[in-house]
Amino acid sequence: MSSIPQRYTVTAALPYANGPVHIGHLAGVYLPADIYVRYLRAQQRDVKFICGSDEHGVPITIRAQKEGVTPQQVVDKYHAIIRDSFQDFGVSFDIYSRTSSKTHSEVASGFFKKLYEDGKFIEQTSQQYYDEKADQFLADRYIVGTCPNCGNENAYGDQCEKCGSSLSPTELINPRSMLSGNQPVLRETKHWYLPLDQYEPWLREWIVEGHKQDWKTNVYGQCKSWIDQGLHPRAVTRDLDWGVPVPVPGAEGKVLYVWFDAPIGYISATKDLLPDTWETYWKDQGTKLVHFIGKDNIVFHCIIFPTMLKAHGDYILPDNVPANEFLNLEGDKISTSRNWAVWLHEYLQDFPGQADVLRYVLCANAPETKDNDFTWKDFQARNNNELVANLGNFVNRALVLTHKFFGGQVPAAVGFTTEDEDVLGQLREFPQRIGDLIEAYRFRDALNELMNLTRLGNKYLADTEPWKLIKSDEARTGTVLHVALQLAASLVTLMEPFLPYSAQKLGHMLNLAPGTWPSAGRPDALAAGHQLGEAALLFTKIEDATVEAQVQKLLDTKKANELAAAKAAPAKEDVSFEQFQTMDLRIGTIVAAEKVAKTKKLLKLSVDLGFDEPRTIVSGIAEHFLPEALVGQQVQVLLNLAPREIKGIQSQGMLLMAENADGVLSLMQPSSPVRPGSGVA
Repeated sequence: MSSIPQRYTVTAALPYANGPVHIGHLAGVYLPADIYVRYLRAQQRDVKFICGSDEHGVPITIRAQKEGVTPQQVVDKYHAIIRDSFQDFGVSFDIYSRTSSKTHSEVASGFFKKLYEDGKFIEQTSQQYYDEKADQFLADRYIVGTCPNCGNENAYGDQCEKCGSSLSPTELINPRSMLSGNQPVLRETKHWYLPLDQYEPWLREWIVEGHKQDWKTNVYGQCKSWIDQGLHPRAVTRDLDWGVPVPVPGAEGKVLYVWFDAPIGYISATKDLLPDTWETYWKDQGTKLVHFIGKDNIVFHCIIFPTMLKAHGDYILPDNVPANEFLNLEGDKISTSRNWAVWLHEYLQDFPGQADVLRYVLCANAPETKDNDFTWKDFQARNNNELVANLGNFVNRALVLTHKFFGGQVPAAVGFTTEDEDVLGQLREFPQRIGDLIEAYRFRDALNELMNLTRLGNKYLADTEPWKLIKSDEARTGTVLHVALQLAASLVTLMEPFLPYSAQKLGHMLNLAPGTWPSAGRPDALAAGHQLGEAALLFTKIEDATVEAQVQKLLDTKKANELAAAKAAPAKEDVSFEQFQTMDLRIGTIVAAEKVAKTKKLLKLSVDLGFDEPRTIVSGIAEHFLPEALVGQQVQVLLNLAPREIKGIQSQGMLLMAENADGVLSLMQPSSPVRPGSGVA
């Protein structure tokens, strides 16, 4: 670093209080943030580590509705689970706050009000879906319907989770409210928007020109892509009753949009921590602000939140936003809805006292530049082959031999050989090498350098063989163990950011308190005659049965998911016979089929339904059927579905398909050919 900031404000993305945290969250965000902060503290830097629970937003209200509890009860439950899990895992936040606090409501409201009074927002009236039965506007996630791209009947108003398409509620076919099941109607509503387009020139200068060299390529690339495509105003308010109320006249029934509200949580948490001096960590130009996030939050932390800070005018901007990619689990994407995850609180119950093992494996396998995979076999191998056989073995041999041959006192060094000098010379270099990598956010490489130090120690002992040397040269044996113990002493400090519990345990064994980072690497950290504590194993071998039980737990989860998918979906609400009679179901014959250009899932079908001209129907079945194989097939069609334009094509109906538990579609056909246009009775 060319210059050291006066102080640091380090934030880790606020975990959503809608469920526990899993290993993907840890590997991507919280572990690298904690390593960075612990290193800064060892450098005696002034740093505040800020986090808290993100407790607003529609998913929380949906969960509360499903569980028959209040949103506050939901967030209270998961806030406690997440907070305690982080603490037990050794994440060293200065404060772990929450966005449902009184302080946060005041800070977020004040932030919005200043931008409002300074004329930074634009007001826009738009058409939004409204549930007449529930008597409220519907947020995007409260609306489900048929995806226009793949035909999934349960796509959300903002995204289809089956094909991954981003949607708006008005794109859904047959939209329905999750509150009542009724079809919503469009009504006008007013919201406040942050005009990102007005800040586009500034963002281009600040990010594209200013951070090309120092931001990670995945972060810089995503930001540049967004800016190059052109930015648009983004709503910062929502029609909802759970959240921070919009503090201006005419905004009754509206709250701050969670992605406007949540990042302000970093500021409000700092104010809770430091009521009198919090502004120093957010407004003083001598402070370096760093956000640790996952790749799904890049746009919010690099474009939207900085624009908010810029619009406000009083706050510093983030110096860096080191985002990691995603961690998969046993070759499959981690999914909270499918329970395909290793939950932190469950790991800590199943592996008591082994938080550092998970810290080590997640850092060694971190998805820093691309998505990576966690497997229980790799977890076992890294523990047994690296922590036990390398780091633990070196420390154990150095201490046990000292107790055995010298009564647990550090022996004196009686002249250093060239080999000894070389080892001690290399020791001096490790703090700088590891520190430089941490400051470059290359935590995986930094951990590897730490392990290289223990490899150096193991090689030194293997080459000198003090367990044999003691028989012929006690003084030389003492010198060898003296050198080995100096390496072990440096490990107490250099291990601490990565393996804090193990560093503390090693400190007790050496009877040595952790030093500052610059003091690590000293060849005289332990003086001759220093009394060591009792030797103990730093790590223990993990047996096959232990990891097999964890693998089986995941296999049981997969089997349960398959059984659940194989069960028939719950019956929908009853409809009257009169309502059913409004549906016009016919048998048609497909006379032509072709793929829709620039789509993967859509087919354009011409269906003979007994009229003068075939009807055009766009259907999301291209991944299940070849166009030429469909020609001549008879199908069931919902004839009187309102026409809808899909990818520029007017679709005049819907094919009815059967879907298996594995997602495979089948045509619903008559047992023998019938005349096109025949009704389905």
